[in-house]
Amino acid sequence: MKRSTKILSVIIIFFLIIATVIIARTMIGNHFKKKFSKRPPPGIMVTEVVENRFFEKIETFGTAVSSRNDSFRIKKDDLLDELKLNSYVNKGDVIVELKSGNIIAPFSGVVGYTGLTEDIFVSDKTVIITLDDTKIIYSDIKIPENYSSVIKKGLPIEAKVSSFKNKTFNGEIDFISSRINADTRSLLTRIKIENSDLELISGSLLEVSIMLNMRNSLGVPDTSIIMEGEKAFVYKVSPENIVNKTEVRIGNRSEGKIEIISGLKRGDIIVAEGLKKVFPRAKINPIKEGEEKSETNWKKKEDKN
Repeated sequence: MKRSTKILSVIIIFFLIIATVIIARTMIGNHFKKKFSKRPPPGIMVTEVVENRFFEKIETFGTAVSSRNDSFRIKKDDLLDELKLNSYVNKGDVIVELKSGNIIAPFSGVVGYTGLTEDIFVSDKTVIITLDDTKIIYSDIKIPENYSSVIKKGLPIEAKVSSFKNKTFNGEIDFISSRINADTRSLLTRIKIENSDLELISGSLLEVSIMLNMRNSLGVPDTSIIMEGEKAFVYKVSPENIVNKTEVRIGNRSEGKIEIISGLKRGDIIVAEGLKKVFPRAKINPIKEGEEKSETNWKKKEDKN
């Protein structure tokens, strides 16, 4: 009898311990569930789907050439005043004063000199100065033969030079040769660039991009695209701030944007960056460009609701 009583007591104590553990775990779980349920969703950068400029481009190089130029050979002992090099003169201005008669600018341009050394004197007795009209710059470029059918006069171009790394100069195709060069298998093409600020210097090396098939299409940041094999996806944000993985068909890439052929419409909101922080059906705190990541703001919005 005593033995059975002991066994019963052990069983009761065992079940009491199990019940205590279960109750404790439940209470702790509810505590943390309640605690973490109040934590706001992560702040994620989002963007609106809008139209962007897209194009294909042909890249090549060329040398900047002034639209007009002239040179003047002057005797050193004929000079009445110091030469003002790299100065701009208008048509009809005096370029240099000479004993034998002043040299007048036949057109507007920049006064310079020819020579490979710092000494502008070709000899002890002679000076050669130049006048370049660089308000318009031309450059002859070579286009690969396979692009010859799409090259048209008036196509827009962009040019860059190493001396202005963050600036782009705009222009257009001005002339196209009537035949392919049999040796280089290329089409000689001349481009024209407006240079009213005189920033481009004759002789500069130009990095030229010819724009083809320019169009406005829906585009998204390249940081918003998820590639899985040959398929592309974005995280589309619902009005309730729930993200949904959405398949899209993409086109060309241009200036940090990727063209969207199908799968999205204008005005849709998508995750712009921070893709590793989200997953399908997750709730986020959307942050548009220019806004600060603030959990406090989210809490205020939740309180109002």
